[in-house]
Amino acid sequence: MDSCDRKFLKIDYEGRLEEILLISRIASQDQSALSLLYDRYAKIIYTIAYRILNSPEESEEIVLDVFTQVWRIAKNYQSQKGRVDTWLFMITRSRALDRLRSQARAGKAITASKDALIMRSHSDSPEKDVLIQERSIYVKACLDQLPADQRLVLELAYFKGLSHSQIAAETGISLGTIKTRIRLGLKKLREAIGAEWGDF
Repeated sequence: MDSCDRKFLKIDYEGRLEEILLISRIASQDQSALSLLYDRYAKIIYTIAYRILNSPEESEEIVLDVFTQVWRIAKNYQSQKGRVDTWLFMITRSRALDRLRSQARAGKAITASKDALIMRSHSDSPEKDVLIQERSIYVKACLDQLPADQRLVLELAYFKGLSHSQIAAETGISLGTIKTRIRLGLKKLREAIGAEWGDF
């Protein structure tokens, strides 16, 4: 082993010890230690999440989720079982895959809800049935123009009848983000539908 190799191993070893110390400080609720760990790993955690979810917004939320979880469970980290970076990457992968599974379940529910919107119960008037059918198709087309993240929460809220808290639990998305997406989605949907259909 030459001097260059020894120097690299020393730097790597010191880096690992520094990260173990950071986790120990985080376990003691040291916010500055969490900030240092965030600065060191946020970009790579985002990259891992993006490869799984293929969504900038979802990947950003995974980064926040991971560091929120680290803040909560840092005391459970055991250095003898693995490196800090490996531990972080396992948490990231787990959170991203959970989010992916939630999206798949929500997607199935939304497909069924859209079908229900088009096949809504008939009225006594054939003319009214046609009007209802036309409006349903038009609203669905407007929904399809929304960003996917806003469309998802709107469809879960209005077609599946879930509350904001239930949507957050089902999708793994924070409650504040759910409310923001619903508000933005409704605004865009009203603009898309226009005055022709009256108040939405």
